[in-house]
Amino acid sequence: MNPKSTSHFTATLVALVCLLATLLVVPTAYAQDTEIRGFIENATFFREHGVGLTKSRTTLQLELSRAWQPSGLFSEVSINGTFRGSYDAVYDLNDDEFGENSGRSVCYPAPGNPAFFGILATGNPNTPPFPPSTNPCFAGIFPPPIATGAIPLPGVPGGNIGSGNPNQGLGLVGEDVHQFENGGVVLAYPTRPCSIDSRGCIDGYMDDSLNDLRYAEFNSRFDFIRELYLDATIAYDNGHELGFRIGRQQVVWGRTDLFRVLDVINPVDFSRHNIFDELEDIRIPMGILNVEWRAGASGPFEDINFQGIWKFEDFRPNNLGQGGEPYAILGAGNFFRAMNNCWENGCTVWNFPDSGLAVDFPAHSLGIRQANKPDFNDSQDYGFRVEGVMSGIGFSFNVLRYTSQMPSLRGGIESDNPFTPNIESQFHPYSLTFDIDFPRLTLVGASADFYVESLKSAFRVEVAHTSGEEFPNTLRERLFSESDVVRWVIGIDRPTFIPFLNKNRAFLLSLQVFGQHLLDHELQRVNAQGVPTLSEVGMVDWKNNYITTFLFQGNYMNDRLTPQILTAYDFKAGSGVVSPSVDWKISNSWRLTAAINLKFGDGAQVFDDNRGANPFPPFTCAPPLAAAGSPLCGAPFSSLGLAGFEPIGRFRAGPFGMGINEDEYQLTLRYRF
Repeated sequence: MNPKSTSHFTATLVALVCLLATLLVVPTAYAQDTEIRGFIENATFFREHGVGLTKSRTTLQLELSRAWQPSGLFSEVSINGTFRGSYDAVYDLNDDEFGENSGRSVCYPAPGNPAFFGILATGNPNTPPFPPSTNPCFAGIFPPPIATGAIPLPGVPGGNIGSGNPNQGLGLVGEDVHQFENGGVVLAYPTRPCSIDSRGCIDGYMDDSLNDLRYAEFNSRFDFIRELYLDATIAYDNGHELGFRIGRQQVVWGRTDLFRVLDVINPVDFSRHNIFDELEDIRIPMGILNVEWRAGASGPFEDINFQGIWKFEDFRPNNLGQGGEPYAILGAGNFFRAMNNCWENGCTVWNFPDSGLAVDFPAHSLGIRQANKPDFNDSQDYGFRVEGVMSGIGFSFNVLRYTSQMPSLRGGIESDNPFTPNIESQFHPYSLTFDIDFPRLTLVGASADFYVESLKSAFRVEVAHTSGEEFPNTLRERLFSESDVVRWVIGIDRPTFIPFLNKNRAFLLSLQVFGQHLLDHELQRVNAQGVPTLSEVGMVDWKNNYITTFLFQGNYMNDRLTPQILTAYDFKAGSGVVSPSVDWKISNSWRLTAAINLKFGDGAQVFDDNRGANPFPPFTCAPPLAAAGSPLCGAPFSSLGLAGFEPIGRFRAGPFGMGINEDEYQLTLRYRF
């Protein structure tokens, strides 16, 4: 966060606290109720496949509220606050995987070829080697005069890519998901917290220090203040009400769980546990002015309300988890950190373009330059909702103008041609050089919920149309394009008696089906120059995709013991998750939850990785075309469809496929007071 943004938010927070403090001195004769409650919790998660401990988070959360019955304009006034602090000991207890001692030197020998250019290759014996004859040794980054086992480009005199980028504290992007058996580029990413190793840390976006990771809520954004807002209501004689809520809060428009369709006002912290935590716990509360006109019963409506919101806190993106964290959804944080390291320091890339060799790229010729987070004036979110009940059907119509919380990689930034000795900075079509941006979006949607007596089931429906979203697209010169998107979800909840399991209580069966459709999707097998492609080229995201979730939940021991099974499956990715758990309310204060989170399916997916493009003609022209003297080699052209796992197949694999090896055992103990 830059100082200007920090001062803006601080000023807003101070003004709010002063307002709340003023209310606290209202004469105590008007005080109606004061509540203080909270909990202490420890969550310990253990992952298979040699990873070990992934979470040992101890959390203290305090919730308070105070209500008044004031005289004068307001009929009700209350203050509500939620404060949370935590310490995740995984960065100390398992620092070889995630802390200051994580990472290694990356170098893998192939059988029968232990040396490369006379340099003895050493590697990790626990990791399967790359295929023989295609990768004698991926040597990573070495000090000058030359990267051991890597071929320097002509534009890098002597192969010097900088002594500040040593081959230590590294991992390989995607190695936790696959063994590179289907090719693709191989990149090394720094794994240690940014206070230990600053390589690849994107300023203001993915640059958490060790303490930022240990104590996630204690930062410059005052995240220990989960919620702090003032509620005030003005009542009218005709039964109408005007309600105000101002402060840091969660505004929930959606009616479904796990995946969001309308529920996009607050960003989400996926670094806590991917997509598997309750949304209430991983939404990032924001400073919002929420005004609601409650008209009550009116005409054909049994209830009708009008809501307007304005987000006044500085922009926050979703937290995807930075490189080296236990939870980095889609592995995006690892990829971003590898690419920023390439831009800042230069890097060694294995299997580029498809030679099976490692090639040194100098700084400013490959990678991610920076994250362009919008300032306050360019990122204010505002929306409007009509919500009501008519003929027993609850409904809403929603409109929101907001800044995308998901990053977009915009290619085409000015960069150097690594194949020439001169250092220039210019636009190179189809080059793998990016900025991270957050485009402005417009969402229009609706929702409904109703009960069907004949089926004994409650139905929930949401649909949203979003314009302005950006997606990776290897057909375009800047490697991205816009597409309108339609998302929808249908949920069905049914209490069902299963006598042989429990003759006294019904089980909850809950099914949800999510759909996503890209209306401006581009995908083809022949590029613009008419050259046959090796695989599909274009937008990596699926044109149409569907995800289903199913929850089976029961209750025993007077509802103190709640076993459940949650499953989810991504049809296009061919991957899913099943998570059985047992929640035991030991007493009114103590609660124990044990769970297993198991992934299954196809795992990693391949897609065009842009190695077959020609961004630096004639140096990057495909070998068959160059050998034939094709005139195409004299101009840039889009990819010929050389495909592999990395770097963007992750978007096809989705969170389940990219987490295929993240099976976990979980134990959570909570004491509520």
